[in-house]
Amino acid sequence: MHVSNHANDPRRPDKEHRYKPPVSNPNSATAEDLTPDYMNILGMVFSMCGLMMRLKWCAWVALYCSCISFANSRVNDETKQIVSSFMLSISAVVMSYLQNPQPMTPPWASY
Repeated sequence: MHVSNHANDPRRPDKEHRYKPPVSNPNSATAEDLTPDYMNILGMVFSMCGLMMRLKWCAWVALYCSCISFANSRVNDETKQIVSSFMLSISAVVMSYLQNPQPMTPPWASY
């Protein structure tokens, strides 16, 4: 005798509820995660410092911030801004090593 899979299925269709994201107060701090925006701005600032002052560590921090911004961004975020920040940080790293190909010494290292 064949036992149907439906008889052994522990799920209850009448108890299923579709997920709805919680509605929060727009004035509260938890309404939106601003980490991608902050990291995007930091990435731009460090990219400019890396390009203008020829600081390799600034360029690497800019690339790190851009990666965090990209990883935490949502699908509906402005992709042009994130991609431009990412490309600016990559160009800061490349330009800093084209100008001075010596290995980077961290700012806290003693000379």
